[in-house]
Amino acid sequence: MIPAFERLLTTIIEKNITAETMQWLNQQATLIQQEETAAKLNLAFVFIPRKTGHSPVKISEGEAAEISKLVHGFSINGWTIDRLCRVWLLQQISSTSKAAYCQKIEGLFKTADMNEQTALYSSLSFFDYPEEWQKRCSEGIRSNIGNVLEAIMYNNPYAAKYLNDKAWNQLVLKAFFTEKNINRIVGLDERSNKELAVTLLDYANERWAAHRQVNPQLWRLIANFIDDTSLPHFKKLLESEDEKENLAAALTLYPSQYPTAKELLDQYPELVKQLQQQKLSWNTI
Repeated sequence: MIPAFERLLTTIIEKNITAETMQWLNQQATLIQQEETAAKLNLAFVFIPRKTGHSPVKISEGEAAEISKLVHGFSINGWTIDRLCRVWLLQQISSTSKAAYCQKIEGLFKTADMNEQTALYSSLSFFDYPEEWQKRCSEGIRSNIGNVLEAIMYNNPYAAKYLNDKAWNQLVLKAFFTEKNINRIVGLDERSNKELAVTLLDYANERWAAHRQVNPQLWRLIANFIDDTSLPHFKKLLESEDEKENLAAALTLYPSQYPTAKELLDQYPELVKQLQQQKLSWNTI
């Protein structure tokens, strides 16, 4: 973990718990740093909520901005204090021995309950030997536990940075299937790829065939791959009575280099005008 980031988390924790609890945390940190086994780590990790409670973390706008600056895309907004303290405690594990370090963390994953898993997956970006956790991240994406999925998907830069395209595409699809907040996925636009675009088009067709709505955010991931196959989808969106679908089509077509895409969008001058005036963005949908 970046030293400045760890200091900031420590400051935030100190403001959210009692001095006595902070003293206990520091004592556990020292023991965990020194131990060869995982005994102290396992006990402290489980015991944390009894010492800290489950209150929402109080954080200032300045602290939130500094967190995002130090670790791009990361956020602890909406976290509980026990989750934050667990993430902090995990940073105290000595990583001198790769085998011992990974064994300790894997041991926690194997026995973790839902809240413990949430903290572990929230820590993916801060574990040493980051490539070692790709498999764990992929396994987490297959979970049906909402909190676990959100710990991986929301404001967590690990997946975008380390997952291969296959695992990344599974994450994005799972986010749509489970109706997660797509805007909170770090690296969403940067990791768009042709295979994902094709899969999402198939998914959209299935939804429409079943007379079900399609999340408008889906179309942003097809922007770089528009062709004659996908263009009719955008014609349908522009002709829809749903304003969000109109806006999604416009936002997708506007930056496209595909000639026919521009010709289609030009038939809707009011939408083009809003785009030129920068009145539309994916955050407005």
